Parts: sequence; structure tokens; C-alpha cells
Amino acid sequence: MSDMGSPTLFHQPPRRDQAIVAFDFDGTLTVRDSFTAFLRWRAGAGGWFGGLARMAPDLATYVGDRDRGRLKAASVREFLKGAPRAQLEADAEAFAGQVWPGFIRYDALACWKDWGQRGAYRVIVTASPETTVAPFARRLGAEALLGTPLVFDGDDRVTGAFAGPNCRGEEKVRRLRAAFGEEMALAAAYGDTTGDTEMLAIADEAGFRRFKG
Repeated sequence: MSDMGSPTLFHQPPRRDQAIVAFDFDGTLTVRDSFTAFLRWRAGAGGWFGGLARMAPDLATYVGDRDRGRLKAASVREFLKGAPRAQLEADAEAFAGQVWPGFIRYDALACWKDWGQRGAYRVIVTASPETTVAPFARRLGAEALLGTPLVFDGDDRVTGAFAGPNCRGEEKVRRLRAAFGEEMALAAAYGDTTGDTEMLAIADEAGFRRFKG
């Protein structure tokens, strides 16, 4: 199980004088939801529609409770359960490489690069699994990644569960503070849904579906 207090770091933790900037991923840095796109790509047309048919009860429940975390967990069980970690990571890398040219929003990328040039510590905070977002984060040069970690069993295969709550809403703030300290301050945060509201609220500069250079 992943350590829910630790981000997936690609560089060093932020310096005391370094501005921390948080970006949502799906729909903010990307043009659409990356996890759904990855599952469909990995399953193929037949596997995708067959899986959705088997998920009919879960989809019906979602219409009533609107619980995104529960629906996401159901999709992991349907499409990823039993997948070896190494194979899943390789698939995620291949997917990112294939879709990258048309998947990243150019306005978001310009903002991302601008903060990088200003020396900011850029962290992606996403409800999608860290495993599937990691290849994108590496290509972007992210300093850290906080997502919804998958659980792997003793044979390093996906169990079909998550190691913690869906990284959305207040959970994004909790994860940020667990990673960088209770006194952590965000110089800026960017998002595109109500799942980013709490994260945007604690930032000095908040970008909701807009970016400033």
C-alpha cells in the first residue's frame, strides 16, 4: 500500500523560500479525463464496451449517489484488477507517449512553464491514480505528484482497491498538508471542477479554468 503522506517525488522537496504551485491534472493540464482515456485505450474497443456493460449496476448507482470515488474504484476492479505493476507502468508510459501531442492544453502548458522559469515547485494534485499520471508528470518535469494510489498485492498485482480516499475536494488539501506540512502555503493553484474548490481556496492566486502568465 502506498504511503498516503508522501508524494511521488521526482526531484527534491521544496526549499523553504520556494513557491509551491498546485495544478489539477484532468481537464486542467489535459483536454479530457486521462484515466478514462487510458482504460479505454488499454482495453480496446471490445474490452471497453464489454466492461461498461458489466459495470451497469455501478453506473446506475452513480446516477443516484454521484460518488466519483466509488465509481472509479469499480472501474479499477473491472479493468485493472490483477494487472502486474510493471506491465501497468509500461502501459501508462506507452499511452502517455502516444497521446501527448494532442492531450496537454497549450494554455496550461504555457502557465506551467512560466512558473517553472520562475523557480516554483510545481506539484500535480489529481484524483487519477498516480501510476497512470506519472509518465505525464515526468514529461512535464513536475517536482511532485499527489494522486489516488492503487493497492498492489504481495505479487505486485493490482488488487482492485485504492490505498486511500479519492484525491478530490478536501482530500487534495489534506494530501498537500500531509506532504508539505500543516503550514504549507500555495502561491497559486489551478483547477477546473468543484473537486478543486478547496485547493483553490487556500492559494494566493487561484485559476479556475483560466491561466495567467
